[in-house]
Amino acid sequence: MCGPVLPDSLVLEIFLRLPHDAVLRAGLTCRQWLAVSRDEFLWRELFYSYYRIPRLVPRHPAAVSWYREFKRLFDCIPCVEVQTLREHTDQVLHLAFSHRGHRFSSCSKDCTVKLWDTERPDGNISLVHSSSMRQFNWGYTQFSQFNADDSLLLVSGVYLGPHHSSSGEIAVISLENYTLLSRVRNKPYDVFGCWLNETHLISGNLHWIGNMTSCSVLWLNKAFQDIESENVNVVKCLFKIQNINASTIRTVMVAHCRRHDNPDLLLDYEAQSQARRQKGQHHHQPLLFDLATSGSEEEEEQEEEEECQRGARSHGLPSPRLPQPTMSGLEHELEIETQVAQLMGRAYTKPPDPSLTEPSESGEEDKTYLLFTTGSLTYSPHQIGIKRIRPEQMTTSGPVLGEERSSDEFFDSLDHVIDIHGHIIGMGLSPDHRYLYVNSRAWPAGCVISDPMSPPPIAEEIDLHVIDLKSLREERRSLRAHRAFTPNDECFFIFLDVSRDFVASGAEDKHGYIWDRHYNICLARLAHDDVVNSVAFSPADQELLLSASDDSTIKVWRSPRMIRLAQASARPPRPRSLLPSWLSRSKNSCINGKP
Repeated sequence: MCGPVLPDSLVLEIFLRLPHDAVLRAGLTCRQWLAVSRDEFLWRELFYSYYRIPRLVPRHPAAVSWYREFKRLFDCIPCVEVQTLREHTDQVLHLAFSHRGHRFSSCSKDCTVKLWDTERPDGNISLVHSSSMRQFNWGYTQFSQFNADDSLLLVSGVYLGPHHSSSGEIAVISLENYTLLSRVRNKPYDVFGCWLNETHLISGNLHWIGNMTSCSVLWLNKAFQDIESENVNVVKCLFKIQNINASTIRTVMVAHCRRHDNPDLLLDYEAQSQARRQKGQHHHQPLLFDLATSGSEEEEEQEEEEECQRGARSHGLPSPRLPQPTMSGLEHELEIETQVAQLMGRAYTKPPDPSLTEPSESGEEDKTYLLFTTGSLTYSPHQIGIKRIRPEQMTTSGPVLGEERSSDEFFDSLDHVIDIHGHIIGMGLSPDHRYLYVNSRAWPAGCVISDPMSPPPIAEEIDLHVIDLKSLREERRSLRAHRAFTPNDECFFIFLDVSRDFVASGAEDKHGYIWDRHYNICLARLAHDDVVNSVAFSPADQELLLSASDDSTIKVWRSPRMIRLAQASARPPRPRSLLPSWLSRSKNSCINGKP
């Protein structure tokens, strides 16, 4: 380089005023500029300014440098569309990866569940199997989940019954030969169902006791019958939970919470909350309460309806009846019904499990939680219910329904409840099952619900809450960027997914969204032609993401880094022959006048 050399400090001052891409290009000029362009202080400033992160938020503890952290957020986000799958003929509602990441399933309004292969040599995704559920009188498929060893697929759908009634049904499909192994009733259909372990799944059933009072029964089902089935139960009542004010239990999922020695999310929440206060942001602090003296409700349930009626008569309660249309003349009666339900719930509900929040004598232990949406003020789901599942409850063997209950313990209490103060429209677990992410549309601040059948209006903005399942508290932060427009009484589920570093969600604004879990920032928008219902990260590689939409397509997104690597591996290798290299050197020698 000719002429006087600028001091490093002056070059750094110049680079601080350039965008990151200009800094990288300038670093190619000479060795001095290259060294300055990798300065840690420089990239720290570029990082905070480019991503607009409050400076009190620390760098991720796993990061080794500011330059590499900037590059990770810029280069490793699955935001480039590489393939569009058009095999579905109607709205695609849900996507689910296998635990190995080698396959994924998709559910659609076309009433099929399809299986896809992600390990083709050319990198493209291909369809390997499609099953139509219309032969079983299903209206559509809505949800699927692989069991722990990827040998079985749980498929949940809407079953069309007589007189245009609809409930749900769960099917279990073998992934060895794609045969149907079992079908299980599931009511209401938006319970969805989930795996408890490799061979047992959880379903729901709902029995109405009054106009706004019901009982949700959660069943443990063996996925298939075998030779021992004549002597061993294949179904067993797991929990019976009372619902009031027209609410029901929906969207069940199981969290296997380990000891949390190494959580996959390391956050400085205090720093983030201080940064918000400095910016003048005020977020609703969600109500957290315990149901130690919960108001549950009445009686119910049986082998079908008979045990429910026997239980009602034994407690002097009316027999179950179907819900009636709410009328203004019934307001006083409905208010009395709710009060009676709360009184009877307190009298005939098992106490909550104290071990959920109290440390065990042996110290920290693994716990299995049943998580679900519920409510206590209105029919729209606005609370996260938590119920611990003990090891002895994880099998269908043991006493049949009712044998383990006393006459004064007709209902199971919820062990813990977190109120979201809005309509919950999606839930997803982090890979280590420590954190629960919840999509919700907030109610107006300070709203009062006087009529359970008239919930408050909901916001168009979707808040993505983070709940720590170790402390059972919602952290003081929420992610926001996506939107939804469907009113409260028509609100539908928008599925989200969580990887090691990112969380993604669909939205009704025709986009999917990706956030960084540590820095709490939105990194990418994924465009579709209609509502995005579901997203799914590959558990084998978080730089591969799928999105499903009402436009009947599934889009495949990969990171810029992955695309570059794929293109580099596809280029023909350079010739390794020594002859061209020797000829080239000989030619250059002759040109330079050397023998």
